Amino acid sequence: YGIIFISGIARGFLHPSLAAFMSQLIPSTLYQYSAAWNSISWQVGAVIGPLLGGLLYGFVGPELCYGIDSIFLLGAIFFYIQIKSKPIPEKINSETLWESLTLGFRFVFSNQILLGAMSLDLFAVLFGGVTALLPKFARDVLFTGPQGLGMLRSSIAVGAALMAVSLAYYPIRKNAGKKLLFSVMGFGISILLFALSTNLYLSVFFLALSGMFDSVSVVLRSTIVQLYTPDSMRGRVSSVNSIFIGSSNEIGDFESGTAAKIMGLVPSVIFGGTMTLLVVLVTYIKAPILRSLHLHNKNE
Repeated sequence: YGIIFISGIARGFLHPSLAAFMSQLIPSTLYQYSAAWNSISWQVGAVIGPLLGGLLYGFVGPELCYGIDSIFLLGAIFFYIQIKSKPIPEKINSETLWESLTLGFRFVFSNQILLGAMSLDLFAVLFGGVTALLPKFARDVLFTGPQGLGMLRSSIAVGAALMAVSLAYYPIRKNAGKKLLFSVMGFGISILLFALSTNLYLSVFFLALSGMFDSVSVVLRSTIVQLYTPDSMRGRVSSVNSIFIGSSNEIGDFESGTAAKIMGLVPSVIFGGTMTLLVVLVTYIKAPILRSLHLHNKNE
C-alpha cells in the first residue's frame, strides 16, 4: 500500500506536467490533432497492455513481467530527456503558496468554457461509467465467461481508438460546443442501451459506441483546455483537470458499486445513464458560451 501511495503522488505530478509540457511542444494549430493522437496511443495501450501483461504474467511470472514494464518506462524516460529544454513562462506577479494553489481553481471556476467542458466529463463518467460492473454483467446478465468479459472490457477502448483515428484526420471545429454536448448525450444513451441489452454482441456494440462518443468528448475537452488556458496557468489548470478526471474514474467506480448494491445491477446503470443525460441538459442551459463554441486556432 505504501508503494502504491507513493506512485499515486508521482502520478499527481506527472499528469499535469505532461499536459502543460505538451502545449509548449506543439503549436496551437495542431492542438486537436495532438489530442486525437494522444488518445489513440492511450487507447491502443489500454487494449494491448493488459493483453501482453496477462500473457507475460501467466507464462513467465510476475517478476519478469514487472521487470519488462520497468524497462519500457526507462525507455520512455530516455526518449523524454532527448527533448530540448523549453523556457518556463515568466511570472508577472509574485504569489504566496496558498494563492498559487488556489489560483488554478479560481481560474477554472470563473471560465464558463473550461468549467463546462470539465464538468461534463466529470459527471458523465461519474454516473455513466460501467467498467467496475462489467464482471457482474458478464456473469449475471449476459451469462458469459472470461472471454466474454474480455470482449466487453476491450470494446470500449476499440471504439474510442477508432473514433480518435477519425478525429486525427477530420478534426472538429465548427459547432464544437454543441458536438461536445451531443457526444456526452450519445455516451449516456449508449449506456442506457447497454443496461437493457441481454445479448453479448449487442452489449459489446453498445459499449464500443459509448467509447466512440467518449473519445469525441476527450479530444474536444483536451483541445479546449489547451486553447483556452494561458501559458502561465497551464500547470495549475492541468492539475485541476487531473483532479476532475481522477474523481470521475475512481469515485465513479465507487458510485457504480454502491448504486448497484442499493438499486440492483441493471437499475443502477439505467440511473447512471439517465443522470448523464440530465447533466447534458443542465450544461446546455447553464453554459451558453460553451454551447455556441467554435474551435479556432489562436492565430485565426
